[in-house]
Amino acid sequence: MPKKVDHQERRTLIADALMRVAADQGLEAVSLRHVAAEAGVSAGMVQHYFRTKDEMMAFALSVVRERNQIRVTEALARLGVDPPPRLLLRTMIAALLPLDEGTRDDGRVALAFLAYTAVRPAAAPSLREGTRQLTGFIAGVLPDRHGDAAAAGLLALMEGLGVYLLGGQYTAEQALDALDAHLDLLFA
Repeated sequence: MPKKVDHQERRTLIADALMRVAADQGLEAVSLRHVAAEAGVSAGMVQHYFRTKDEMMAFALSVVRERNQIRVTEALARLGVDPPPRLLLRTMIAALLPLDEGTRDDGRVALAFLAYTAVRPAAAPSLREGTRQLTGFIAGVLPDRHGDAAAAGLLALMEGLGVYLLGGQYTAEQALDALDAHLDLLFA
């Protein structure tokens, strides 16, 4: 009897290997061959699930998004029903920032994908839609006098803090202090 294969599990195994390669060696090291070696599978198996590097990168980013969504959902659930808007935004953004070792690998992959899409715009449509949705959500939580521009600014602050955290320029405490200072301005 043929063995049943969990295709989603295999894709995730390969995506996890891609994330480790990208986090440890940088995006330039990501290739079908390197990812296959890291996953302990053949290059042919990687090609079976991902025809191109773009497909592999997009799937890895979707895994990062799913992990981020779980972290945000769990963090917001701890706030209870109807938390104050400032606390909701701070909690959400803190859950998305690479503040500890557990979230740094995901942050490195997300940053690598952003850099990747800068030179391969065809790989970016899902990022544009995700950014549009997140900006709209933030704008809906900010006080009425603020609009999409303030939401875009808060999102840019989050991304910048993430880069500084990953690069070691900021500690988690410094990043959260900067976030709090900006939220204080928006909610003053």
